[in-house]
Amino acid sequence: MSLVIAYGRFAAAVNSLLAVLLLAVVPLSQAHAQSTPIKIAVLGDSLAAGFGVKPAESFPARLEVALKAQGRNVTVLNHGVSGDTTAGGLDRIDWMLADKPDIVLVELGGNDALRGTDPKVTEKNLTAIVEKLKAAGVTVWLAGMLAPRNLGSDYVTAFDGLYKRIAEKYQVPLYPFILDGVAQDPAFIQADGIHPNPKGAQVVADRLLPFVTKNLDDHAAAVHRPARP
Repeated sequence: MSLVIAYGRFAAAVNSLLAVLLLAVVPLSQAHAQSTPIKIAVLGDSLAAGFGVKPAESFPARLEVALKAQGRNVTVLNHGVSGDTTAGGLDRIDWMLADKPDIVLVELGGNDALRGTDPKVTEKNLTAIVEKLKAAGVTVWLAGMLAPRNLGSDYVTAFDGLYKRIAEKYQVPLYPFILDGVAQDPAFIQADGIHPNPKGAQVVADRLLPFVTKNLDDHAAAVHRPARP
């Protein structure tokens, strides 16, 4: 009888120890998930790169500051290259993916329009970018651009509509116009009439923020990960 009692006490002790270990492991795994930031990469052109402004004044840098001010555990990686086209963005996806982003905001197409590139070519390149990112298991967001109005109504209609078509086809969130609230406003644009000045970059980040926070929460819910620390 004493042997049975001793065994029972031993089994109870083992079960208690296992319970303690399980309770310890769960918070540790949660803490790791919370301590690892969600990486958002901006695959873009000079608008993302911050042409004519300091690196800390670019809209991706301003966006990271705004997200962290909300308590978001996020890192924004600036993969903007001045002068880049959709073809150039497609060529450097593998290089960007080496940073292992969780989310990629695609901000490309402005230089295509400035060069008068056939909108069908731009759409083909952006489609390939979205497909390649999705194949890599990355969440994709798309930022739209509007064509210069002096290119004619046919070009404008074809170009402006391609972002919505891609977003609907691949079910990716679309921010319709990356320069919303900034374009053609002398208070926010540099002397070249194209690129945001520091104030303009802040406006871009401020206007983009609600789009990012909503879709960041959706992403976190989809991968069962806390969006905040």
